[in-house]
Amino acid sequence: MERDPGEEPRAAPMEGSKAVDETRKEDSALESTDEIPPGGNVSFDPASMEKNPSSSSEDDDSESDNEAADELQIKALESSLAENPFNYEAHVQYIQHLRKLGHIEKLREAREAMNEHFPLTPKMWQDWAKDETSMSSSPEAFTKVEALYERGVYEYLYVPLWCDYIDFVQEHDQSVSQCSPAGISKMRNLFERAVTAAGLHVIEGNKIWEAYREFEQAIFLTIAEDNNEEKAKQVKRIRSLFHRQLSVPLVDLKSTLMAYKLWEKALEMYNARTIYEDHLCDQDATNNDKLQHLMNYIKFEESSGDPARVQILYERAISELPVSSDLWVGYTSYVDRTLKVPNVVKNVYSRATKNSMWVGDLWVRYMLALERIHASEEELSAVFEKSLQCSFPSFKEYMDLFLTRVDDTFQRAVDYLSPQLVGTNDLLHLHAYWARLEANLGNDFVAARGVWESLIKKSGTMLEVWQSYIAMEIEMGHINEARSIYKRCYSKRFPGTGSEDICYSWLRFEREYGNLEDYDLATKKVTPRLQELIMFKTQQENKSSNMFTQKEFSFVKDASHKRKMTNMSNDKQSSAKKQRSSSPKSVKTSYRDLIKQSGDIQGLGTNDNAQVASFPEVSDSHDIGGKASGHSNSKESKPKVYEDQCTAFVSNLSFQANEGHLHEFFADCGGVTAIRILKDKFTGKSRGLAYVDFSDEQHLRAAVAKNRQKLLGLKLSIARVQNPAKSKREPLATLLVNLIKDIHPIIVAAQQTHLEQLLSRGMGLATNQLQVIHLLRLDLLSNHLDGQIGKQNLKKVLNS
Repeated sequence: MERDPGEEPRAAPMEGSKAVDETRKEDSALESTDEIPPGGNVSFDPASMEKNPSSSSEDDDSESDNEAADELQIKALESSLAENPFNYEAHVQYIQHLRKLGHIEKLREAREAMNEHFPLTPKMWQDWAKDETSMSSSPEAFTKVEALYERGVYEYLYVPLWCDYIDFVQEHDQSVSQCSPAGISKMRNLFERAVTAAGLHVIEGNKIWEAYREFEQAIFLTIAEDNNEEKAKQVKRIRSLFHRQLSVPLVDLKSTLMAYKLWEKALEMYNARTIYEDHLCDQDATNNDKLQHLMNYIKFEESSGDPARVQILYERAISELPVSSDLWVGYTSYVDRTLKVPNVVKNVYSRATKNSMWVGDLWVRYMLALERIHASEEELSAVFEKSLQCSFPSFKEYMDLFLTRVDDTFQRAVDYLSPQLVGTNDLLHLHAYWARLEANLGNDFVAARGVWESLIKKSGTMLEVWQSYIAMEIEMGHINEARSIYKRCYSKRFPGTGSEDICYSWLRFEREYGNLEDYDLATKKVTPRLQELIMFKTQQENKSSNMFTQKEFSFVKDASHKRKMTNMSNDKQSSAKKQRSSSPKSVKTSYRDLIKQSGDIQGLGTNDNAQVASFPEVSDSHDIGGKASGHSNSKESKPKVYEDQCTAFVSNLSFQANEGHLHEFFADCGGVTAIRILKDKFTGKSRGLAYVDFSDEQHLRAAVAKNRQKLLGLKLSIARVQNPAKSKREPLATLLVNLIKDIHPIIVAAQQTHLEQLLSRGMGLATNQLQVIHLLRLDLLSNHLDGQIGKQNLKKVLNS
């Protein structure tokens, strides 16, 4: 009879004669269950067994009947095989029945007889090897089983059989299990044979490769720590195995590649930790040296950012030095700061206070940790009472414990009252009392500041909170800390006049406690803030005031009203001439004054809230500091008037450029006498414009010749400032009229001739054209330029 070599005959597992007997009993029990009807319920009742002792005897009788039937079947199969030894199916059934009844010798002979005529299937070789292994573990039996595996892998390529063979040798060969050189060499030869035979199996070949790698990695762990040369060789072997496996088309190569990357990373991590492990293995090191090595090792692990590795290292450390308070303090700080797992935190603190109960700081931190994880009041009280039973080296530890307990009471009060007291003075009084208690009684300024910082997070818009915080720092003599609080809060917005009050309070503080530099710094920071607040309030007032209505613009369509307005403006002009002639040296004016001088135009000039009436006052001198001379409080300091005889105007200047950069830029020209960089009057930052004065015309022409050259990455635009005597005002006046038309549509209603006269007089207040342009740039462009059309016209003016 022929058969399919891939066919797997059924065979019951056998684990010795005892196992065979148990298998036989199980099979008979399974056969007896066939008589149970489908859906029937089977229940076991010990009482019924006592009442019916004959049931056990009936089972024994059924088993004996089954054995008798198997014996008869075996005899029939023996007769059949004697007549026809090439009956494949008879061989298979014969082996199954012998294995079931546990006839060891006959089973071995039957397998040998079948193998003489037919190759055994891989599954049959597996069963045979397992049966022989289970019966004996002697060296002779090992040799026989090894020979069986060799016969099995010779007949068929079956990866599971190779895996069983490898596992068998690793487990039962003493030379391999003891990692002797001979055993390692034998195992490597076996792995190479397995890789050659089954390593290219696309689906199951990776099992051989993985087993090979695991063996070599296990060998790596057995190498001595100081044998670096052998370790390097073993690492090379493992890496070579990875490379060989990744070069073969096998299933699940991605996971293999990932395992290789992880192994390389682990190897790198191991090499980085070798020096620390070597220190810990030093048997001659003292406890202090061990502690220092452990702390260095822990610091290194913390820098790597793996909490699990840091925790396991702390556990290693405290097992070596269980009473080291430094280790426990560091461990508890780490779990508080990083892990934050309630069960872990409580476990670590509980062990810490048992091993170092004389350290008061551990008990304090224990209670604080319980508060963070919202432990019950009973648990907090128990820890507090337990801490008082310990003996501490000084009175300070007891004081810290009581203050911590008081802090907990305050914190509970704040948490309970905060929903009802947010933004009220009662909450401020509670925190103020708490902070002073920390500072005065506990002498803990960090905790006192922490109280105020927590209140600021909740009620930072209350001016009184900041003032009380500052008052406490001043009372304690911490002037620098109070100054830093002013720097934090002066730019915040408080209700009412609180924003202005905190700025003036800072100035008073610096007058009383600071020096001149501190006061100047405060003034520099506070002044723009106050100007910003004034502008904001002005805008709010303008919004709340009555806006111009359509009826107020009716004068544009009323011709008679236009004539009346023209007559009024002419009258005002005559008075304006007298006023200008009476003070010819006046160097300060504003566009509001110019418009008022022109006459009482309805809706313009007389209404301070109107758009045109809000031009700020400026000086006719160049604004170097960004501050108008009209804002100066000193009567002795008068603005300097520059004649611009030999002056170059520089534009497109980098905002980072200073006078030193310009001096260096014009060094090859020479003759530089003064440099004036124009700055914003509110922020004090450079506007990208500058005037450079030269001693004579020759140096000025050399400077103008450097036009379009780069400074700090930007191409400069350098032009000569025209002499005031040679300037032409009429074309510029016309351009300024067009500019104001675009910026303020209201002025369009006025007569153009009147505006030309008005602007001509206004230009007389300036020294030259560039100063007029500069005035417009500061006033119109900074505050009242609306729309792209006005910007384009202003650009025309500047280019002229």
